[in-house]
Amino acid sequence: MVHKDVKKVVLAYSGGLDTSVILRWLQKTYGCEVVTFTADLGQGEELGLARKKAEMFGVKEIFVEDLREEFVRDYVFPMFRANTLYEGQYLLGTSIARPLISKRQIEIAEQVGADAVAHGATGKGNDQVRFELAYYALKPDVTVISPWREWDLNSRTRLLQFAEENQIPVTYDKRGEAPFSVDANLLHSSSEGKILEDPSLPPDEVVFQRTISPEDAPDKATEISIDFKEGDPVAINGVIMSPATLLTRLNELGKANGIGRLDLVENRFVGMKSRGIYETPGGTILLFAHRNMESITLDREAGHLKDRIMPCYAELIYNGFWFSPERRMLQALIDESQHSVTGRVKLKLYKGNVILMGRESPNSLYDMRVVTFEDDKGAYNQTDAQGFIKLNALRLRLGAQAGRRGGAL
Repeated sequence: MVHKDVKKVVLAYSGGLDTSVILRWLQKTYGCEVVTFTADLGQGEELGLARKKAEMFGVKEIFVEDLREEFVRDYVFPMFRANTLYEGQYLLGTSIARPLISKRQIEIAEQVGADAVAHGATGKGNDQVRFELAYYALKPDVTVISPWREWDLNSRTRLLQFAEENQIPVTYDKRGEAPFSVDANLLHSSSEGKILEDPSLPPDEVVFQRTISPEDAPDKATEISIDFKEGDPVAINGVIMSPATLLTRLNELGKANGIGRLDLVENRFVGMKSRGIYETPGGTILLFAHRNMESITLDREAGHLKDRIMPCYAELIYNGFWFSPERRMLQALIDESQHSVTGRVKLKLYKGNVILMGRESPNSLYDMRVVTFEDDKGAYNQTDAQGFIKLNALRLRLGAQAGRRGGAL
């Protein structure tokens, strides 16, 4: 559907082939002014090239912004307070980046007086949903242009042909059909498609960009400590760091020790299964450390409640509902649980493994007087357990007396 009344559009622009084609296609199809927005989320690319390409297309308003600190502080860390995993494994590195990009895109649209926003997500993936749900949550009347659902460039050959006809630079590997696609930010790297589409085959080592192979990791372990304050990491080895700096350092440590690789077949929100190779070195270390910090600082029922709601919270993020009321409600509950999650976790990193070496907290609920197998000097009255057991057994006894089998063999 072509919106003929669009005069100015803000495009989420990476500077790659697809979004460069989209930029020119928007100019030709809509005859509108295009504003480009490129977010630095720690993807490790030279973003100055995106600016140069946009200038080459005659773009007058170009936004290239460093959002790394905001990304980690306001999106990654809140997600990690919940120990979030989608389908038990995925640390949601791509999913958590989309709300921030969308938010800033809408802010720029309002700043420059644009009447539409556009993205480069395909009609088969999750990102189209994530971007557009965020757009509508933040600006309900916004016009959204999704070129992959509108144009007839439905093959790599047609895309390359359009690029050549419009003098859009094409790198050599794109001409030879890129072996897989990559999405990266400070939290993770995601690779999928082409040579990775067959889940029966292992990924080639060339796929991995953020981690070395565990077999190639050093034979000597790396020992570190992570300090937490109210659920968020604040220091490594006693050195206080900003959120983005801390995650960057954890990424370096994880990479050097072969930590954070994941080969996953996941269920996309749009209905299909897809296979992705994820690398989340720093996030893998952080999740392990945070759970162990909570193990001594969270009340049992509070911790169990968090574990029960986590899959729902993870699905909301994966499916694009970061700005939904239900995600905000769950976030408030999660954040309330974190006031006591302060202390230090000591770890050993070794050949793909994160190994616990100890944890301590001024708010610890672990009481050695109570748990000791030695004389507890009256800290715990073992005879109290008799009544506790009988009360919990009451319904089982009543059921048995009534002739009902409660699962007995």
